[in-house]
Amino acid sequence: MRPGIAENGRARTLFTALPKEIGEGFRPYVAPLAKAIVREIQGVVPEYAQPLDTAFGVYFTRGIEHAIIQPLNNIRDDGEDGVDSWSEYFRLLGKLEFAAGRGLESLQTAYRVGGRVAWRHFAEFGKRLDVQVDLLCLCAEAIFAYVDDLSKLSIEGYTTAQEREVGTLARRRRRLLELLLADPPASPQTIGDLADSARWDVPEWVTLVALEPSPDELEQDPAQPFGEVLANVDGSTPCMLVPDEPADPAGLAAELRGRRAAIGPKVRLGDAARSLRWARQAIDLVQRGVLPDRPLTRCAEHLTTLWLLSDEFLVRQIGAHCLAPLGELTVKQRARLSETLLVWLQSRGSARELAERLGVHPQTVRYRMNKLEQLFGDRLNDPEDRLTMEIALRAETLLARST
Repeated sequence: MRPGIAENGRARTLFTALPKEIGEGFRPYVAPLAKAIVREIQGVVPEYAQPLDTAFGVYFTRGIEHAIIQPLNNIRDDGEDGVDSWSEYFRLLGKLEFAAGRGLESLQTAYRVGGRVAWRHFAEFGKRLDVQVDLLCLCAEAIFAYVDDLSKLSIEGYTTAQEREVGTLARRRRRLLELLLADPPASPQTIGDLADSARWDVPEWVTLVALEPSPDELEQDPAQPFGEVLANVDGSTPCMLVPDEPADPAGLAAELRGRRAAIGPKVRLGDAARSLRWARQAIDLVQRGVLPDRPLTRCAEHLTTLWLLSDEFLVRQIGAHCLAPLGELTVKQRARLSETLLVWLQSRGSARELAERLGVHPQTVRYRMNKLEQLFGDRLNDPEDRLTMEIALRAETLLARST
């Protein structure tokens, strides 16, 4: 038998302390009391003002009768029979309230109303039998303790149903996220069906957020999903899918408990995996020191860098080819000439302008430019060569920051 209020609750202890004659004498009043409680509850709680010839009405009435008979059985001291099923009955009432989309306020109000009506009837019954005042007080205490016990049972049932529902939704939403990020992605029909079962409105546009894996393997409680955000925050590649785009990026960062995150480009739903790829690329560059170390990085602010370093092997090959004339120099010579060449390619300024940007003497700039002309010759006058060299030098500068 599962532990419950029926086995060790205060109400049962109080009821078993009453004389058995009281319980037996009140049994003829069970039906009238049940009808009175039904009328009172339906008059006070609008959600229960429904016809009693329906399935709801039958279950509602039966629940009230159960609630009256059980304490009478306790007074008679034979309440052990059927205790488990009786307790489960009131847990089920809580589950049904959740299934009906209601909170617990209505059911708890009904219990309180039923307790007041029961006490009025029991008090009248006690007066007719000239029951001693101390026993009537004991009855009152038992009735209202019993109401508390019933409320606890229904809260248990409601909470169990709620946790099961939320856990199921979390699992479905995680599976939905997997399908949206699959390559190739799942069919629109499959996505739509799973989204319906996960109670998720399919958006046209989404933004993916890549998260840094938690060093402490911190797990987000699956019973606490991020609203309309689909999230998988566990494992080595955690991420979140945000419908449209984050409305409050700062608030989103706060929810991540100190983890770095990167917001990918806003894309159509079918391109979700692409947005995530760029967001993960941004996280990687932050970790390596290429991008600034911030709690939240926006890919939109670093598109050129992400593009330049999207294929590091290829960009290094480009650099090795177009910057080959620098290969015979010492490390210091190469660094100085590379810096000068990049500034010149970006500005095409005079020696004096370049000197101001480089923080050196104009004569030093003239010397370096003469050396570059010797190394590259007419390539410095070719627009395509200049573009390729600038790309290679910019990528080289970025990669030099890598930790």
